[in-house]
Amino acid sequence: MESAFDIIAEPNRRAILSLLASSERSVGEIEQQLQMPQPSVSKHLRVLREAGFVEARVDAQRRVYRIRPEPLMEVDAWLVPFRRFWSAHVDALERHLDRMDQLPPKKGKKR
Repeated sequence: MESAFDIIAEPNRRAILSLLASSERSVGEIEQQLQMPQPSVSKHLRVLREAGFVEARVDAQRRVYRIRPEPLMEVDAWLVPFRRFWSAHVDALERHLDRMDQLPPKKGKKR
């Protein structure tokens, strides 16, 4: 069985997961959004479904897919020790933007 990292290493699967992160979608909607042929979308959805990343429900004549967060927890757990590398940068950016908002606007320039 492939690891979560092997599954999300494929760019088309990541694109599908990104779409499903915002809302559930049918194969046709995924096809249309990603401009991928239906057999490719179905193949990637099968891999994602077998790995537990997505689940499908039947809605009339179509299957609607939604993301399952549990497999992504493996990725999240792996990232924990690395968060310190970017959280300091994000905090510094936030402080910089806060200071920029407190500066009076320069003459002749609109913000």
